[in-house]
Amino acid sequence: MPKIAIITINYNDKTGLEKTIKSVIGQTFTDYEFLVIDGGSNDGSKEVIAQYASNIHYWVSEKDSGVYNAQNKGIKASNSEFVIFMNAGDVFEDAKVLEVVAPQLTSDYDICYGNNYKVKENGSKRLKTYPERLDFSFFYTSTLNHQSTFIRKSLFDTYFYYTENFKIASDWEFFIYTICKENVPYKYLNVTICQYDFTGMSSTGKYEEYARIEREQVLQKYFTLFTEDYKRLNTVTSKRVSQFLHLQQFGMPWKLLKGFMSLLLLFVPKMKK
Repeated sequence: MPKIAIITINYNDKTGLEKTIKSVIGQTFTDYEFLVIDGGSNDGSKEVIAQYASNIHYWVSEKDSGVYNAQNKGIKASNSEFVIFMNAGDVFEDAKVLEVVAPQLTSDYDICYGNNYKVKENGSKRLKTYPERLDFSFFYTSTLNHQSTFIRKSLFDTYFYYTENFKIASDWEFFIYTICKENVPYKYLNVTICQYDFTGMSSTGKYEEYARIEREQVLQKYFTLFTEDYKRLNTVTSKRVSQFLHLQQFGMPWKLLKGFMSLLLLFVPKMKK
């Protein structure tokens, strides 16, 4: 059984697809499984896949219901211990990434994540690094990128596959659930894994509302009470409250602030005890 499955999904991006394929087959570590899931492209992508078919272990080109449906197809078709998603347009940082990472994918860890470069449409790129310790606070405001994360395939069978009716937040749902609720073992790889195309739908402003709604649904489903407590904690630890507490140390400014607050309270409903 190969240790790593590289899953590439594509729809009508033959240029990005070929770029990704070349990056994958250019790796010095070759004991991997390469799968391409195409959504029935009509831009010449299938011809690109056929051109490199001898380097691809499994591929399909058929209509799907979206990104997460395609990714689930890739997971189910793979026969490896770990999966990583390198979608059309994404590339490994250099030819030795898998050679460096493969020995670190041991039975001790279920999720191994590294750094990545976000590449914008104008070609500029920004390095994204991650903390060694992941917790609810991290996932409340951020996430791991699937282009730089190796996931033990069996986790999907044990817990769940990606939620296919989500547009943006299924991978975030999977990470926050498995790490924060199921406490699966994870490891930070201090390695830059990839350069990923930051022009996809999840990086565009019109999908921000989708992301907000979907994340809220996940939080309410798995972390209802914790989420409400966390919102209150966020308020208590906010910069404005910290400034408020700082003023308590100083006599006159504190008296003035209390007097002003008392005045303001005359114009609002009384606080509930």
